Amino acid sequence: MAKSEKHKLAQTLIDSVNEIASISDHRAPMKKHCSNLSRRLMLLLPMLEEIRDNCEESTIPDQVVTALLSLKESLVPAKDLLAFVSQVSKIYLVLERDQVMVKFQKVTALLEQALSGIPYENLEISDELKEQVELVLIQLRREIGRGGDAYDDELYRDVMSLYNDTGSVTDSDMLRRVAVKLQLMTITDLTQESLALLDMVSLSDGDPGDSFEKMSMVLKRIKDFVQTDNPNLDDAPMRLKSPLQKAQDGDLNLPILPEDFRCPISLELMNDPVIVSSGQTYERECIKKWLEGGHLTCPKTQETLTSDTVTPNYALRSLIAQWSQWCESNGIEPPKRPNNSQPSSKASSSSSTSADEHNKIEELLTKLTSQHPEDQRSAAGEIRLLAKQNNHNRVAIAASGAIPLLVNLLTVSSDSRIQEHAVTSILNLSICQENKERIVYSCGAIPGIVHVLRKGSMEARENAAATLFSLSVIDENKVAIGTAGAIPPLVTLLSEGSQRGKKDAATALFNLCIYQGNKGKAVRAGLVPVIMRLLTETASGMVDEALAILAIISSHPDGKMVAGAADAVHVMVDFIRSGSPRNKENAAAVLVHLCSWDQQHLIEAQKLGIMSLLIEMAENGTDREKRKAAQLLNRFSRFNDQQKQSGLGVEDQISLI
Repeated sequence: MAKSEKHKLAQTLIDSVNEIASISDHRAPMKKHCSNLSRRLMLLLPMLEEIRDNCEESTIPDQVVTALLSLKESLVPAKDLLAFVSQVSKIYLVLERDQVMVKFQKVTALLEQALSGIPYENLEISDELKEQVELVLIQLRREIGRGGDAYDDELYRDVMSLYNDTGSVTDSDMLRRVAVKLQLMTITDLTQESLALLDMVSLSDGDPGDSFEKMSMVLKRIKDFVQTDNPNLDDAPMRLKSPLQKAQDGDLNLPILPEDFRCPISLELMNDPVIVSSGQTYERECIKKWLEGGHLTCPKTQETLTSDTVTPNYALRSLIAQWSQWCESNGIEPPKRPNNSQPSSKASSSSSTSADEHNKIEELLTKLTSQHPEDQRSAAGEIRLLAKQNNHNRVAIAASGAIPLLVNLLTVSSDSRIQEHAVTSILNLSICQENKERIVYSCGAIPGIVHVLRKGSMEARENAAATLFSLSVIDENKVAIGTAGAIPPLVTLLSEGSQRGKKDAATALFNLCIYQGNKGKAVRAGLVPVIMRLLTETASGMVDEALAILAIISSHPDGKMVAGAADAVHVMVDFIRSGSPRNKENAAAVLVHLCSWDQQHLIEAQKLGIMSLLIEMAENGTDREKRKAAQLLNRFSRFNDQQKQSGLGVEDQISLI
């Protein structure tokens, strides 16, 4: 197999694991099994990335390729199983627990067999990664041996009792247990379960048999219990007010809108839902505006649409109508649906955005979809300013569906000012915590942000780096940003950017390198030489940031090797001698990593007179300084003992250098 094909195979494995990890709707009865499987596969990513990156530099034996092909095949049923469990009825998962657990056992056995067949001794990966994979193997084997030990027998008995009971009287304690354990406690939960049961009807060609009728009856009893007996329950989340959320003005009369009922563009309750060729559902008027603006992709998935034809989603429209009826019958005012006729000039009293504000935002969105660059530029600039002002604006702008339009401009527009305004608007919108996930996953913004980071003007690159820092606050985003190739252009900006650009790049790199899988990427992107240069250029004003980053990446095997070869020991001893308390802490942390990797660094540090500095730090330093100094002194002590036993002291070692 050619090197390019081996590289492609490794990348395919990485993509497969990321796709599996993206399946996050783990249903309550099987949540633990799904989470464990997904988490264990995620632990394989650093190894797969190392294999992919080594394809161009070294030969991958055919034996390894065969084993990786086996792993690729074993990931297919794993992905299919998690996708199935995330979509199927929770009640079904309980009733068919034995059948579902057999599938988990088969998938686990296939993965264990594939991983066991990889000849790790033929792979050029670090000992840390080998230990990590060994841990995954141990966990998989333990899971195989455990079998069905993780069953919730009480839940199974309760659901079976409801399933087989044809009477009208059911134990309320039993219903309470089932509703809590299956997380069917709100109208949203119950609606999603109804949708899952309807999907089962579709898959059975409209003839699901008696089992569907019985499962529907179980759900009806749970729903009736939640709606009628809730006032007598002690469990607060199950009270009737659980479908309500408190608005910013303190109004408790607003129901929580099920996510499936929202248009992905406007984020409002859909009135006329339609399906596009990508399979996504939108409000008819919203997707019509999108298509009329000349867009050829699905706003949510960015998939190219094969047709501009839309199909009414009658099933979803019916469910929305049922949900609205339920709200009204319980004295709850449902959210207003979009009115496709002329909008009223009088704003709703419960709306958090005035009619004038809403109209202003709509006007800006229209300009964003214009074919005229001057309209796009002015609209993106205004949104940038509005999003900077306050959180109210950030919420309103995001809710209007502006983010997909801004993301589109990052790559479609060649105008540097439009790119700059668009990426800065996304930066300002990301300050709102609830917008971060929407930007990354709902709108797929990271590739566009990385594009601007590579190709944009200096100010656009600075703000792109700041955006990645803002988004990387969420741990899951660190993985996505690193996978999208953001680290090399961040290193370039740290090396060549303006002072502000270097600061933005440094903070983003620091955050991203907290994730182990990104450390190797940073080292291979040339981060260590850049850091060492910044440490020796005191006028750069980047010493604090550079040392903090080096303290993180020097824990990686590649980071230790490159930093050690770059004379880092000498520089670290100088910082311990005369640096600020924070810099002393980080310098000592770097030395702990380097000296644990290569004893020659201990000898070099001893020669530079570090012992007296460490003793002083251990006695009078900050808490972290004391810990790091104690670690280094302990390592020196053990090293001296070893040398005495061999008849060669540290001083003798130094004389040989």
